[in-house]
Parts: sequence; C-alpha cells; structure tokens
Amino acid sequence: MGQVKTAISIDESLFGQVEAAAQQLHMTRSAVYALALREFLRHRAQEQLTDELNAAYDGSVDPEDTAMLRGMRERQRQMSVEDPW
Repeated sequence: MGQVKTAISIDESLFGQVEAAAQQLHMTRSAVYALALREFLRHRAQEQLTDELNAAYDGSVDPEDTAMLRGMRERQRQMSVEDPW
C-alpha cells in the first residue's frame, strides 16, 4: 500500500504529547498519527453503525405488529381467566 505525505497544523501542546508518546512507544510521529487516525475512523464507523441501528429500531411499532400484540394480550388474559393456576 502506498503512502501519501501530508502536512497538518496542530497545537504545540498536542505536538509535544505526540512526540513524547512516539518516543515512549519507539514509533515515529507519523506512525502515531496514522494509529490515531485509524482509531478515530474505527470509532466513527461504530458510531455510524449505532446510529443506523437506532434509526432502524426507533421504537415505532408497525401497525400489523400492534394488532398482533393486542391479540396476544387478549389471548393471555383469556388464558389467565380460564386457568388461574
């Protein structure tokens, strides 16, 4: 996989933290930035998936399901009256 060279502007304090982390981890700054970006993108993908799942299961009930649930509740009531244990 090819590499692309890029330039970014960041706060000095963040740069210092990255520099320290790179030294502690025996990595280049570029490797630290690449690792951080991969983690950010992975986290973002998970958030997008969660958002999609939340939208799919937004709590609204399909009208057919509502009728079925109403019927199930009524049948459960009938069964509890017919067989009180």
